[in-house]
Amino acid sequence: MKLFVRDLTVIDASYLCEERGMVGESWILDVVMSGELNEMSMVLDFSRVKKQIKQLVDQYVDHRLIVPTKNVNVKMSQSKNGYATVDLLRGDKSIHLHCPEQAYCLIDDEKVTIESVTRHLHQVLIGKLPANVQGLELTLRQEKINGAFYHYTHGLKKHDGNCQRIAHGHRSPVELFVNGVRSDTLEQQWAQRWQDIYLGTAEDQVTVSELNLSDYAAGLSDDKHFGFRYTTEQGEFELAIAKSETEVIDTDTTVELLAHYIAKEVNKSLHGESLEVVAYEGVGKGAMASA
Repeated sequence: MKLFVRDLTVIDASYLCEERGMVGESWILDVVMSGELNEMSMVLDFSRVKKQIKQLVDQYVDHRLIVPTKNVNVKMSQSKNGYATVDLLRGDKSIHLHCPEQAYCLIDDEKVTIESVTRHLHQVLIGKLPANVQGLELTLRQEKINGAFYHYTHGLKKHDGNCQRIAHGHRSPVELFVNGVRSDTLEQQWAQRWQDIYLGTAEDQVTVSELNLSDYAAGLSDDKHFGFRYTTEQGEFELAIAKSETEVIDTDTTVELLAHYIAKEVNKSLHGESLEVVAYEGVGKGAMASA
């Protein structure tokens, strides 16, 4: 007997890629389980499926930075109790972090792909489900988006949950309406502007020399890298990332403020027309702003 749950949850995370840098992503998770019927004539109660699997996915993968530990350009080392440095070496666009270990999701692979993350999820889940569940099939997929979208990474230090981690992200559509008419041109401009972008907050900026990074970050300069640091209830987070792959915003980077930021920026090029921005944060949620 098989039991399936589609759209069980959405994983909003970021990952390290030697070609693209730090990539925000949103994956939808579908699950199929097989096994013998239990005393309730079920493979597993739907409410338990959703709660148990989602809890495990949230705990081990969601809102983390996914790190491919077998990649030769990725270096990782424990710095102090509960903390680790992670370095992605890629010339002038190297990325360096110092964060609590819970901010990372380590996968035993050379690259982060849907397939490698699916394998990791399977390893996380397979030993933690009821004994009558004998088979587990996982499918990760991207949302089908009709229009422009971008991949962004950020951290929300004022959030009271896992969003406070400095490097988690989303794959997000954006819709812009000028005088009530959707503008493909403006949407594509923002998709290009925020393609694989890190969105940092100005008040979190520090010089890279102030950061407690690994020896691989020695020699970084403020000419080519931004430094960010903040402290939350989960600990202290530090990041150095190339300026060419970053946009610094004067406010926090909640989706509400990002929608307002896009509206303010786009309005500079308009001449009295009405503007509405629909900015998404991953799949099926977001904020709207007008100008």
